[in-house]
Amino acid sequence: MELKTRVLFVLFSSASFLSLLLPTTASPPVSAVFALGDSTLDSGNNNRLPFTLFKSDHRPYGRDLPNHVPTERFSNGKLSTDFMVSKLGLKDLLPAYRDRRLTDRDLLTGVSFASGGSGLDDLTLAVSKATSLSRQLEDFDEALRRMRRTVGEKNCSEIVNNAVFVISVGTNDMVFNLYDVPVTRRKIEFSPSGYQDFLLKRLGSFIQNLHKRGARRFQVAGLPPIGCLPMQLTIGSIFNGLRRVCVEQQNKDSQAYNTNLQGLIQRLQASLPGSRLAYFDTYNPILDMFNNPSKYGFVQTHAGCCGTGMVELGPMCGKLSLTCPDPSKFLFWDAMHPSQAAYKVLADISEKTVLPHLTA
Repeated sequence: MELKTRVLFVLFSSASFLSLLLPTTASPPVSAVFALGDSTLDSGNNNRLPFTLFKSDHRPYGRDLPNHVPTERFSNGKLSTDFMVSKLGLKDLLPAYRDRRLTDRDLLTGVSFASGGSGLDDLTLAVSKATSLSRQLEDFDEALRRMRRTVGEKNCSEIVNNAVFVISVGTNDMVFNLYDVPVTRRKIEFSPSGYQDFLLKRLGSFIQNLHKRGARRFQVAGLPPIGCLPMQLTIGSIFNGLRRVCVEQQNKDSQAYNTNLQGLIQRLQASLPGSRLAYFDTYNPILDMFNNPSKYGFVQTHAGCCGTGMVELGPMCGKLSLTCPDPSKFLFWDAMHPSQAAYKVLADISEKTVLPHLTA
């Protein structure tokens, strides 16, 4: 072997060996978090809606936030997305898009477009008067225009491409249209499985529309164990000898929906170029917290901290309502929404199981 050839061979071999030792190029860090969906992600957008049934702009909501002021978060404190942006080093709290104090610079690291009471079904919105997902998409379009004016087209595109889009929606659709109203149009039109297919088709279209706008990283939450939410325990007890136990059929429906959602995510992953989609399991963690409270430091999982904890939420959980002395011991803050402590558990799970997939 000629000297020149031997030298090239050694250099090539050394480079190949070093490439095995050196880490591969990682994906760009998360630039921002954009949240879309319902009350589990709403950090104050419903404050700007005059007719919605779902408001939490009053005490005791927000009692455990740093300034102890209600911000329209449906919790005693932070939501999972607040913990997420803090862990990512983006900001302390994820602000609401419709907050008048929001600046164009705030948009660059993320914002929530979510609305308490929102859903995938127009009939859900007819009841709740919340902001629809299509309107949330319009708000996102407006935010993109503001971001382009601030940092330019190229930088805006890079921010959106490297952002995580958190989506949580569907619970209100099931509760309003299948469970808590004796007769609804959807009950006549659909079987539970048929209605779920209807919802998932709309969710798929929504994700595709976000992808067209540059979104590439998605965390899509499944349904919680709806039958174990305090409000559902209360309503279910009417038909169950006043025993406050989980409504099993509602939980089975949630599980079936989540299985189909995972199938949808796999199909979208294959069809959307450059995308990374991750299913976020809320069902099993919340059910585990419900069934094994001491494991998480909880003492009460069947009722919320506010009032009796059985029916109070929104305006019924008001400034005159008695609250438990320590919400961190409660899985639920009101009759439908997790406490800050529960949201912290969910955020920790997301950090360990979802974000690595989106950022690898």
